[in-house]
Amino acid sequence: MVTAGLIFAALAAALHVYIFVLESLRWTAPRTRATFGTSQEEAVATKELAFNQGFYNLFLAIVTAIGVVAVAIDEVPVGAALTFAGTGSMLAAALVLLISSPGKARAAITQGVLPLLAVALLALGLAL
Repeated sequence: MVTAGLIFAALAAALHVYIFVLESLRWTAPRTRATFGTSQEEAVATKELAFNQGFYNLFLAIVTAIGVVAVAIDEVPVGAALTFAGTGSMLAAALVLLISSPGKARAAITQGVLPLLAVALLALGLAL
């Protein structure tokens, strides 16, 4: 179960790196605007905000990735703590999105399923 949890954590980290690319590097691109449902004017007006938000996603991915590597090299306590911190924060952010913007439920679920599975499987695996 620990291995499965780490795989889902790594997938969640990869997804959040992708979100970073969209928000911080490609925010005004037509395809990114279509993904987020924003107009050219909205994208330009919110570019700085999205740039900053993208880096939050990147930092969560980095913390999670370091945690996964730490567990993999048998530094389980610190690795688990980092993995839980990263994926738990991802999951919390998805819940905030779902609660604050029910119309964005699809995005919240996409953002939250992988970290949810990572947290659940890692916790079960470490408890056994």
